[in-house]
Amino acid sequence: MKDDQTKGPVIGRRGLIMGASSLGATGLVSGKLGMPYIGNAAAAEPIKIGMIWAKTGTIVDQSEYLAQGSLLALEQRNNMLLGRPAEIVWLDEPNPQGAQQNAERLVGEHKVVGIVGGALSSFALAISAVAKKAKIPYIAANAATGDLTGKSCNKYTFRLQPPVDVHARVLAPYCADIGKKWYLLTAAYAFGQDIKRAFSEYATANGCTLVGADEVPVGTPDYSSFILKIRAAKPDVVIGGIAASDLTTFLKQWNELGMRGRIPFAEISVGNTDLWGVGPEAADGLYTLTWYYKNPNNPPEEQAMAADYEKKYKRPAADKTWMGWMGMKNLLDAIERAKSTEPAKIVEALEAWSVKRGDIDFGYRGFDHQMVSRLLVASIKPKIIDKWDYFDVKAELPATPAGVARAFGNQAESICKMDSL
Repeated sequence: MKDDQTKGPVIGRRGLIMGASSLGATGLVSGKLGMPYIGNAAAAEPIKIGMIWAKTGTIVDQSEYLAQGSLLALEQRNNMLLGRPAEIVWLDEPNPQGAQQNAERLVGEHKVVGIVGGALSSFALAISAVAKKAKIPYIAANAATGDLTGKSCNKYTFRLQPPVDVHARVLAPYCADIGKKWYLLTAAYAFGQDIKRAFSEYATANGCTLVGADEVPVGTPDYSSFILKIRAAKPDVVIGGIAASDLTTFLKQWNELGMRGRIPFAEISVGNTDLWGVGPEAADGLYTLTWYYKNPNNPPEEQAMAADYEKKYKRPAADKTWMGWMGMKNLLDAIERAKSTEPAKIVEALEAWSVKRGDIDFGYRGFDHQMVSRLLVASIKPKIIDKWDYFDVKAELPATPAGVARAFGNQAESICKMDSL
Protein backbone atom coordinates (compact mmCIF):
# COMPACT_ATOMS: atom_id res chain seq x y z
CA MET A 1 0.00 0.00 0.00
CA LYS A 2 1.34 3.42 -0.86
CA ASP A 3 0.53 6.96 -1.76
CA ASP A 4 2.57 9.49 -3.70
CA GLN A 5 5.08 9.82 -0.87
CA THR A 6 4.97 6.60 1.15
CA LYS A 7 5.83 2.96 0.46
CA GLY A 8 5.64 -0.04 2.73
CA PRO A 9 3.34 -2.72 4.11
CA VAL A 10 0.40 -2.17 6.41
CA ILE A 11 -0.35 -5.34 8.37
CA GLY A 12 -2.94 -6.40 10.93
CA ARG A 13 -6.70 -6.61 11.48
CA ARG A 14 -7.26 -2.86 11.70
CA GLY A 15 -4.07 -1.93 9.91
CA LEU A 16 -5.72 -1.75 6.53
CA ILE A 17 -8.08 0.95 7.72
CA MET A 18 -5.92 2.81 10.18
CA GLY A 19 -2.76 2.51 8.13
CA ALA A 20 -4.45 3.84 5.04
CA SER A 21 -5.80 6.75 7.02
CA SER A 22 -2.27 7.81 7.88
CA LEU A 23 -1.05 7.80 4.30
CA GLY A 24 -2.27 11.25 3.43
CA ALA A 25 -5.08 12.73 1.39
CA THR A 26 -4.67 10.82 -1.85
CA GLY A 27 -5.12 7.32 -0.45
CA LEU A 28 -3.55 5.80 -3.58
CA VAL A 29 -3.53 2.02 -3.26
CA SER A 30 -1.99 -0.59 -5.52
CA GLY A 31 -3.78 -3.88 -5.96
CA LYS A 32 -1.25 -5.80 -3.83
CA LEU A 33 -0.98 -4.41 -0.31
CA GLY A 34 2.60 -3.81 0.66
CA MET A 35 3.87 -3.98 -2.95
CA PRO A 36 5.44 -0.95 -4.62
CA TYR A 37 3.71 0.76 -7.51
CA ILE A 38 4.30 -1.44 -10.50
CA GLY A 39 4.53 1.22 -13.17
CA ASN A 40 7.42 3.44 -14.28
CA ALA A 41 7.95 6.44 -16.50
CA ALA A 42 7.98 4.27 -19.62
CA ALA A 43 4.79 2.40 -18.74
CA ALA A 44 1.31 3.29 -19.89
CA GLU A 45 -0.64 5.71 -17.71
CA PRO A 46 -2.36 3.59 -15.04
CA ILE A 47 -6.11 3.15 -15.02
CA LYS A 48 -7.50 4.50 -11.73
CA ILE A 49 -10.52 3.09 -9.95
CA GLY A 50 -12.14 5.10 -7.13
CA MET A 51 -13.03 3.45 -3.82
CA ILE A 52 -14.95 5.13 -1.02
CA TRP A 53 -15.14 3.11 2.20
CA ALA A 54 -14.98 4.54 5.69
CA LYS A 55 -11.57 4.84 7.36
CA THR A 56 -13.05 6.38 10.52
CA GLY A 57 -16.36 6.31 12.38
CA THR A 58 -18.95 3.74 13.43
CA ILE A 59 -18.88 1.78 10.15
CA VAL A 60 -15.09 1.28 10.04
CA ASP A 61 -15.08 -2.39 11.10
CA GLN A 62 -17.35 -3.31 8.20
CA SER A 63 -15.40 -1.11 5.83
CA GLU A 64 -12.19 -2.96 6.60
CA TYR A 65 -13.65 -6.09 5.00
CA LEU A 66 -15.33 -4.16 2.19
CA ALA A 67 -12.01 -2.54 1.29
CA GLN A 68 -10.02 -5.77 1.53
CA GLY A 69 -12.50 -7.52 -0.76
CA SER A 70 -12.39 -4.66 -3.25
CA LEU A 71 -8.60 -4.65 -3.31
CA LEU A 72 -8.50 -8.43 -3.71
CA ALA A 73 -10.56 -8.22 -6.90
CA LEU A 74 -7.86 -6.11 -8.57
CA GLU A 75 -5.05 -8.11 -7.01
CA GLN A 76 -6.45 -11.29 -8.58
CA ARG A 77 -5.96 -9.59 -11.96
CA ASN A 78 -2.31 -8.85 -11.19
CA ASN A 79 -3.17 -5.14 -11.00
CA MET A 80 -3.80 -4.97 -14.73
CA LEU A 81 -6.73 -3.82 -16.86
CA LEU A 82 -6.83 -3.68 -20.65
CA GLY A 83 -3.13 -4.56 -20.66
CA ARG A 84 -2.30 -1.52 -18.52
CA PRO A 85 -1.38 -1.13 -14.86
CA ALA A 86 -4.35 -0.33 -12.65
CA GLU A 87 -4.62 1.33 -9.25
CA ILE A 88 -7.30 1.92 -6.66
CA VAL A 89 -7.61 5.38 -5.12
CA TRP A 90 -9.23 5.00 -1.70
CA LEU A 91 -10.84 7.97 0.02
CA ASP A 92 -12.83 8.21 3.26
CA GLU A 93 -16.58 8.68 3.88
CA PRO A 94 -16.75 10.33 7.32
CA ASN A 95 -20.34 11.47 6.72
CA PRO A 96 -22.66 11.99 3.71
CA GLN A 97 -21.16 15.39 2.90
CA GLY A 98 -17.64 13.97 3.14
CA ALA A 99 -18.59 11.05 0.91
CA GLN A 100 -19.94 13.48 -1.69
CA GLN A 101 -16.86 15.70 -1.55
CA ASN A 102 -14.51 12.73 -1.87
CA ALA A 103 -16.48 11.35 -4.80
CA GLU A 104 -16.05 14.74 -6.48
CA ARG A 105 -12.30 14.59 -5.73
CA LEU A 106 -12.02 11.13 -7.25
CA VAL A 107 -13.58 12.39 -10.45
CA GLY A 108 -12.00 15.83 -10.62
CA GLU A 109 -8.53 15.31 -9.16
CA HIS A 110 -7.80 11.62 -9.66
CA LYS A 111 -9.63 11.07 -12.97
CA VAL A 112 -11.01 7.68 -11.95
CA VAL A 113 -12.99 5.70 -14.52
CA GLY A 114 -15.46 4.30 -11.98
CA ILE A 115 -16.25 4.19 -8.25
CA VAL A 116 -17.14 1.43 -5.78
CA GLY A 117 -18.23 2.23 -2.21
CA GLY A 118 -20.84 3.68 0.10
CA ALA A 119 -20.89 1.65 3.33
CA LEU A 120 -24.05 3.34 4.63
CA SER A 121 -27.15 4.16 2.60
CA SER A 122 -26.80 7.89 3.27
CA PHE A 123 -23.21 7.78 1.98
CA ALA A 124 -24.23 5.82 -1.11
CA LEU A 125 -27.00 8.27 -1.98
CA ALA A 126 -24.50 11.14 -1.77
CA ILE A 127 -21.99 9.33 -4.02
CA SER A 128 -24.75 8.37 -6.45
CA ALA A 129 -25.69 12.04 -6.92
CA VAL A 130 -22.08 12.78 -7.89
CA ALA A 131 -22.01 9.80 -10.26
CA LYS A 132 -25.10 11.09 -12.03
CA LYS A 133 -23.77 14.63 -12.37
CA ALA A 134 -20.25 13.59 -13.41
CA LYS A 135 -21.49 10.72 -15.63
CA ILE A 136 -19.20 8.18 -13.99
CA PRO A 137 -20.17 4.54 -13.29
CA TYR A 138 -20.73 3.78 -9.61
CA ILE A 139 -21.45 0.49 -7.84
CA ALA A 140 -23.05 0.74 -4.41
CA ALA A 141 -21.95 -2.62 -3.02
CA ASN A 142 -23.36 -2.44 0.53
CA ALA A 143 -26.21 0.09 0.86
CA ALA A 144 -29.75 -1.31 1.11
CA THR A 145 -32.05 1.73 0.97
CA GLY A 146 -34.69 1.39 -1.72
CA ASP A 147 -34.09 4.90 -3.01
CA LEU A 148 -30.85 3.94 -4.78
CA THR A 149 -32.76 1.88 -7.32
CA GLY A 150 -36.06 3.66 -6.70
CA LYS A 151 -36.80 7.38 -6.74
CA SER A 152 -33.08 8.33 -6.80
CA CYS A 153 -32.01 5.83 -9.48
CA ASN A 154 -29.84 7.00 -12.34
CA LYS A 155 -28.11 5.54 -15.38
CA TYR A 156 -24.67 5.56 -13.76
CA THR A 157 -25.54 3.93 -10.41
CA PHE A 158 -25.72 0.16 -9.84
CA ARG A 159 -26.60 -1.55 -6.57
CA LEU A 160 -25.35 -5.00 -5.47
CA GLN A 161 -27.15 -5.46 -2.12
CA PRO A 162 -30.84 -6.42 -2.30
CA PRO A 163 -32.96 -3.48 -1.10
CA VAL A 164 -34.69 -3.37 2.27
CA ASP A 165 -38.07 -4.38 0.83
CA VAL A 166 -36.67 -7.66 -0.51
CA HIS A 167 -34.99 -8.49 2.82
CA ALA A 168 -38.23 -7.65 4.64
CA ARG A 169 -40.35 -9.87 2.37
CA VAL A 170 -38.03 -12.77 3.22
CA LEU A 171 -37.72 -12.20 7.00
CA ALA A 172 -41.13 -10.80 7.99
CA PRO A 173 -42.97 -14.14 7.66
CA TYR A 174 -40.47 -15.72 10.07
CA CYS A 175 -41.12 -12.89 12.54
CA ALA A 176 -44.89 -13.38 12.19
CA ASP A 177 -44.44 -17.09 12.94
CA ILE A 178 -42.72 -16.13 16.21
CA GLY A 179 -45.58 -13.85 17.25
CA LYS A 180 -47.87 -11.04 16.15
CA LYS A 181 -46.72 -8.30 18.56
CA TRP A 182 -43.68 -6.45 17.20
CA TYR A 183 -41.40 -3.72 18.53
CA LEU A 184 -39.30 -1.77 16.00
CA LEU A 185 -35.90 -0.31 16.89
CA THR A 186 -34.46 1.41 13.83
CA ALA A 187 -31.72 3.86 12.93
CA ALA A 188 -32.67 7.47 12.19
CA TYR A 189 -31.42 7.48 8.58
CA ALA A 190 -32.49 5.99 5.23
CA PHE A 191 -31.72 2.32 6.00
CA GLY A 192 -33.54 2.30 9.33
CA GLN A 193 -36.43 4.35 8.02
CA ASP A 194 -36.91 1.91 5.13
CA ILE A 195 -36.99 -0.99 7.60
CA LYS A 196 -39.57 0.79 9.75
CA ARG A 197 -41.78 1.42 6.72
CA ALA A 198 -41.42 -2.09 5.24
CA PHE A 199 -42.17 -3.98 8.47
CA SER A 200 -44.98 -1.59 9.42
CA GLU A 201 -46.63 -2.21 6.06
CA TYR A 202 -46.25 -5.97 6.45
CA ALA A 203 -47.67 -5.81 9.97
CA THR A 204 -50.75 -3.90 8.80
CA ALA A 205 -51.38 -6.30 5.92
CA ASN A 206 -50.84 -9.47 7.93
CA GLY A 207 -52.57 -8.95 11.26
CA CYS A 208 -49.48 -8.02 13.30
CA THR A 209 -49.44 -5.21 15.86
CA LEU A 210 -46.68 -2.71 16.59
CA VAL A 211 -46.46 -2.37 20.37
CA GLY A 212 -43.64 0.16 20.10
CA ALA A 213 -41.26 1.86 17.71
CA ASP A 214 -38.13 3.93 18.33
CA GLU A 215 -35.70 5.64 15.98
CA VAL A 216 -32.17 5.96 17.34
CA PRO A 217 -29.28 8.17 16.20
CA VAL A 218 -26.19 6.63 14.59
CA GLY A 219 -23.48 6.13 17.21
CA THR A 220 -25.86 5.77 20.18
CA PRO A 221 -23.63 4.68 23.10
CA ASP A 222 -26.33 3.62 25.58
CA TYR A 223 -29.40 1.59 24.63
CA SER A 224 -30.56 0.88 28.18
CA SER A 225 -33.54 3.26 28.04
CA PHE A 226 -34.73 1.67 24.78
CA ILE A 227 -34.25 -1.83 26.18
CA LEU A 228 -36.29 -0.96 29.27
CA LYS A 229 -39.10 0.32 27.02
CA ILE A 230 -38.99 -2.90 25.02
CA ARG A 231 -39.12 -5.00 28.18
CA ALA A 232 -42.16 -3.06 29.43
CA ALA A 233 -43.97 -3.41 26.08
CA LYS A 234 -43.56 -7.23 26.13
CA PRO A 235 -43.42 -7.80 22.36
CA ASP A 236 -43.25 -11.26 20.81
CA VAL A 237 -40.27 -10.17 18.72
CA VAL A 238 -38.00 -7.13 18.42
CA ILE A 239 -37.21 -6.12 14.83
CA GLY A 240 -33.98 -4.19 14.57
CA GLY A 241 -32.78 -1.75 11.96
CA ILE A 242 -29.42 -0.61 13.32
CA ALA A 243 -26.13 -1.37 11.62
CA ALA A 244 -22.50 -2.23 12.25
CA SER A 245 -21.05 -1.12 15.61
CA ASP A 246 -24.47 0.21 16.69
CA LEU A 247 -25.88 -3.31 16.43
CA THR A 248 -22.86 -4.67 18.26
CA THR A 249 -23.38 -2.17 21.08
CA PHE A 250 -27.09 -2.94 21.31
CA LEU A 251 -26.70 -6.71 21.43
CA LYS A 252 -24.01 -6.50 24.09
CA GLN A 253 -26.26 -4.33 26.27
CA TRP A 254 -29.27 -6.53 25.45
CA ASN A 255 -27.32 -9.45 26.90
CA GLU A 256 -26.02 -7.47 29.89
CA LEU A 257 -29.58 -6.50 30.86
CA GLY A 258 -30.68 -10.14 30.76
CA MET A 259 -32.80 -9.92 27.61
CA ARG A 260 -30.92 -12.44 25.47
CA GLY A 261 -33.19 -15.45 25.02
CA ARG A 262 -36.18 -13.75 26.69
CA ILE A 263 -37.54 -11.88 23.66
CA PRO A 264 -36.47 -12.95 20.16
CA PHE A 265 -34.53 -10.39 18.12
CA ALA A 266 -34.54 -10.22 14.32
CA GLU A 267 -32.91 -7.96 11.74
CA ILE A 268 -32.34 -7.86 8.00
CA SER A 269 -29.07 -7.50 6.10
CA VAL A 270 -26.79 -8.47 8.97
CA GLY A 271 -23.37 -9.97 8.40
CA ASN A 272 -20.47 -11.71 10.03
CA THR A 273 -18.75 -8.54 11.15
CA ASP A 274 -21.77 -7.38 13.13
CA LEU A 275 -21.88 -10.59 15.16
CA TRP A 276 -18.13 -11.17 15.43
CA GLY A 277 -17.98 -7.86 17.27
CA VAL A 278 -20.66 -9.02 19.70
CA GLY A 279 -18.90 -12.23 20.67
CA PRO A 280 -20.34 -15.73 21.18
CA GLU A 281 -21.63 -15.01 24.70
CA ALA A 282 -23.93 -12.17 23.61
CA ALA A 283 -24.72 -13.06 19.99
CA ASP A 284 -28.41 -13.67 19.44
CA GLY A 285 -31.06 -13.32 16.78
CA LEU A 286 -32.61 -14.29 13.45
CA TYR A 287 -31.25 -12.59 10.35
CA THR A 288 -31.13 -12.30 6.60
CA LEU A 289 -27.63 -12.58 5.12
CA THR A 290 -26.51 -11.57 1.66
CA TRP A 291 -23.65 -14.10 1.57
CA TYR A 292 -21.99 -16.61 3.89
CA TYR A 293 -18.59 -18.17 3.46
CA LYS A 294 -19.85 -21.62 4.51
CA ASN A 295 -22.77 -21.71 2.09
CA PRO A 296 -22.19 -24.87 -0.03
CA ASN A 297 -24.10 -23.25 -2.90
CA ASN A 298 -21.46 -20.55 -3.40
CA PRO A 299 -20.15 -20.76 -6.99
CA PRO A 300 -16.57 -22.03 -7.51
CA GLU A 301 -15.21 -18.54 -8.24
CA GLU A 302 -16.57 -17.25 -4.92
CA GLN A 303 -15.19 -20.26 -3.08
CA ALA A 304 -11.80 -19.50 -4.65
CA MET A 305 -12.08 -15.87 -3.55
CA ALA A 306 -12.85 -16.98 0.00
CA ALA A 307 -9.82 -19.29 -0.04
CA ASP A 308 -7.56 -16.52 -1.37
CA TYR A 309 -8.84 -14.14 1.28
CA GLU A 310 -8.35 -16.58 4.15
CA LYS A 311 -4.84 -17.39 2.95
CA LYS A 312 -3.95 -13.70 2.86
CA TYR A 313 -5.68 -12.47 6.03
CA LYS A 314 -5.74 -15.65 8.19
CA ARG A 315 -9.50 -15.40 8.80
CA PRO A 316 -12.64 -16.27 6.82
CA ALA A 317 -14.13 -13.92 4.27
CA ALA A 318 -17.05 -11.97 5.71
CA ASP A 319 -20.16 -11.07 3.76
CA LYS A 320 -18.69 -7.57 3.47
CA THR A 321 -15.56 -9.08 1.91
CA TRP A 322 -17.77 -10.63 -0.75
CA MET A 323 -19.69 -7.38 -1.32
CA GLY A 324 -16.51 -5.37 -1.79
CA TRP A 325 -15.01 -8.07 -4.01
CA MET A 326 -18.12 -8.60 -6.13
CA GLY A 327 -18.80 -4.89 -6.58
CA MET A 328 -15.22 -4.24 -7.69
CA LYS A 329 -15.15 -7.39 -9.81
CA ASN A 330 -18.31 -6.28 -11.63
CA LEU A 331 -16.71 -2.92 -12.46
CA LEU A 332 -13.42 -4.48 -13.57
CA ASP A 333 -15.23 -7.12 -15.66
CA ALA A 334 -17.25 -4.36 -17.32
CA ILE A 335 -14.13 -2.38 -18.21
CA GLU A 336 -12.57 -5.46 -19.79
CA ARG A 337 -15.79 -6.33 -21.59
CA ALA A 338 -16.17 -2.77 -22.89
CA LYS A 339 -12.50 -2.75 -23.97
CA SER A 340 -12.65 0.88 -22.95
CA THR A 341 -12.56 3.30 -20.02
CA GLU A 342 -15.31 5.39 -21.62
CA PRO A 343 -18.05 5.74 -18.97
CA ALA A 344 -20.97 5.10 -21.31
CA LYS A 345 -19.41 1.90 -22.60
CA ILE A 346 -18.70 0.69 -19.04
CA VAL A 347 -22.33 1.38 -18.09
CA GLU A 348 -23.55 -0.63 -21.08
CA ALA A 349 -21.20 -3.49 -20.13
CA LEU A 350 -22.48 -3.44 -16.53
CA GLU A 351 -26.05 -3.63 -17.80
CA ALA A 352 -25.06 -6.70 -19.81
CA TRP A 353 -23.09 -8.33 -16.95
CA SER A 354 -24.73 -11.57 -15.86
CA VAL A 355 -23.77 -15.04 -14.64
CA LYS A 356 -25.84 -18.08 -13.81
CA ARG A 357 -26.20 -18.60 -10.07
CA GLY A 358 -28.13 -21.80 -9.56
CA ASP A 359 -31.35 -21.41 -11.51
CA ILE A 360 -31.42 -17.58 -11.65
CA ASP A 361 -29.54 -14.98 -13.67
CA PHE A 362 -27.33 -13.04 -11.30
CA GLY A 363 -26.98 -9.58 -12.81
CA TYR A 364 -28.15 -5.96 -12.85
CA ARG A 365 -31.63 -5.24 -14.20
CA GLY A 366 -31.68 -2.73 -17.01
CA PHE A 367 -34.68 -0.75 -15.79
CA ASP A 368 -33.33 0.10 -12.30
CA HIS A 369 -29.78 -1.35 -12.09
CA GLN A 370 -30.64 -3.57 -9.13
CA MET A 371 -28.68 -6.82 -8.78
CA VAL A 372 -31.04 -9.80 -8.48
CA SER A 373 -30.00 -12.53 -6.04
CA ARG A 374 -31.23 -14.78 -3.24
CA LEU A 375 -30.87 -14.22 0.50
CA LEU A 376 -30.01 -16.54 3.37
CA VAL A 377 -32.13 -16.77 6.52
CA ALA A 378 -30.00 -17.75 9.51
CA SER A 379 -30.12 -17.92 13.28
CA ILE A 380 -27.29 -17.88 15.80
CA LYS A 381 -26.02 -21.35 16.68
CA PRO A 382 -27.11 -22.45 20.18
CA LYS A 383 -23.47 -23.25 20.94
CA ILE A 384 -20.65 -21.52 19.09
CA ILE A 385 -17.49 -23.63 19.02
CA ASP A 386 -15.78 -21.89 16.07
CA LYS A 387 -15.09 -18.20 16.74
CA TRP A 388 -15.90 -17.39 13.10
CA ASP A 389 -18.90 -19.65 12.50
CA TYR A 390 -21.96 -18.14 14.21
CA PHE A 391 -24.83 -18.98 11.87
CA ASP A 392 -27.19 -21.87 11.32
CA VAL A 393 -28.52 -21.29 7.81
CA LYS A 394 -32.22 -22.17 7.68
CA ALA A 395 -33.03 -21.43 4.05
CA GLU A 396 -31.90 -19.74 0.84
CA LEU A 397 -34.84 -17.68 -0.38
CA PRO A 398 -36.90 -17.04 -2.41
CA ALA A 399 -36.75 -20.70 -3.38
CA THR A 400 -37.91 -20.45 -7.00
CA PRO A 401 -37.08 -18.08 -9.87
CA ALA A 402 -40.72 -16.93 -9.84
CA GLY A 403 -40.43 -16.21 -6.11
CA VAL A 404 -37.27 -14.19 -6.70
CA ALA A 405 -39.03 -12.17 -9.38
CA ARG A 406 -41.98 -11.46 -7.06
CA ALA A 407 -39.72 -10.44 -4.17
CA PHE A 408 -37.80 -7.92 -6.28
CA GLY A 409 -40.84 -6.67 -8.16
CA ASN A 410 -41.12 -5.85 -11.85
CA GLN A 411 -40.68 -2.73 -13.91
CA ALA A 412 -44.36 -1.80 -13.66
CA GLU A 413 -44.05 -1.77 -9.86
CA SER A 414 -40.81 0.24 -9.84
CA ILE A 415 -40.76 3.97 -9.14
CA CYS A 416 -37.39 4.29 -10.87
CA LYS A 417 -37.51 6.65 -13.82
CA MET A 418 -34.27 5.71 -15.51
CA ASP A 419 -32.53 8.51 -17.38
CA SER A 420 -30.34 8.07 -20.46
CA LEU A 421 -26.60 8.22 -21.03
